[in-house]
Amino acid sequence: MKLKLATALIASIGANAAVSEEMVISSWLPPSHVMNEIIWPEFINRIEAATDGRVTASVEYQLASPPSQADLVEDGGADAAWIFHGYNPGRFVTTKLIEIPGLEGDSAAASAAHWRAHEQILSDANEHDGVVPVAMMVHAPGMLHLSSEIASLDDVAGLKIRSGGGVMGDVLAGLDMAGVQVAAPAVYETISNGVADGTFFPGDTIAILRLTEVLPYTYRVEGGFYRGSFSIVMSEEFLERIGEEDAAAIQAALGEDFSAFAGTAWDQGNQRGLDAQAETGQVIDLTGDAAAKFTALVPQIQAAVIDEVTAKGVDAEAALEVIRATMAEYSN
Repeated sequence: MKLKLATALIASIGANAAVSEEMVISSWLPPSHVMNEIIWPEFINRIEAATDGRVTASVEYQLASPPSQADLVEDGGADAAWIFHGYNPGRFVTTKLIEIPGLEGDSAAASAAHWRAHEQILSDANEHDGVVPVAMMVHAPGMLHLSSEIASLDDVAGLKIRSGGGVMGDVLAGLDMAGVQVAAPAVYETISNGVADGTFFPGDTIAILRLTEVLPYTYRVEGGFYRGSFSIVMSEEFLERIGEEDAAAIQAALGEDFSAFAGTAWDQGNQRGLDAQAETGQVIDLTGDAAAKFTALVPQIQAAVIDEVTAKGVDAEAALEVIRATMAEYSN
């Protein structure tokens, strides 16, 4: 009898081990970045708890270039990844709506609003075809980091500025700067070699990429120049493989709540970056006449993005209403 029980127990353990799945997560900034230090660990905790440990995960680096992350997941090279929408111009257009300047609220509110607008309206554009979005997020309001000092935004015309695309690129063009298209990991080399005079980034990224060494001047405007849009996506094949119950449990554990969590983490990282810049460089707020060129540009960018999103066949005005209402809800 004891032998039969032991045999049954071993068989049961073997069966449980056989159905467990380890998710491969692709990441593309250093391990010390807020994405890898805070957001992915919480992501892993949530999926393990949601599936009672049947699904685990590990983070791997340099599986593909930052612009190739969605394709990597779709092609089976990873089971999950985070993508910056601006790296794929033309493919992701509706995601620019959350990036426009002039939206009020922190990154948790904006990230939750990003998810809700996507779920209710923007997903109809099917821009994430081939992968499954499980969270949407934005980084802290973008700032302009320069190698030399300026007195106002009238002084930036002609400067060569690294751009990652999206509304960041629209702002750059509107301020008469020349764009240098480079993914985040290559920015330090681009600046130090004199190929660009500066970059747009939130705070955490300039600290983690050591950009404070080559860009001692950080310029802010009220509300930020833009907000960078991201999504966390998973493989359709992986979700099918783990079964309907666990797939549903994982998606329920993420979504809007996790999006807001990720936004909070981005804001925490942003402050870390500002603190690092303040130690060796300067953080300068542009207001009044010094920011007037950008202030005049904001309604133009908002109108242009609404037109772009509308052209994708979705109700941009309604989506923007969802975004503003959700951000107000979270802010209150």
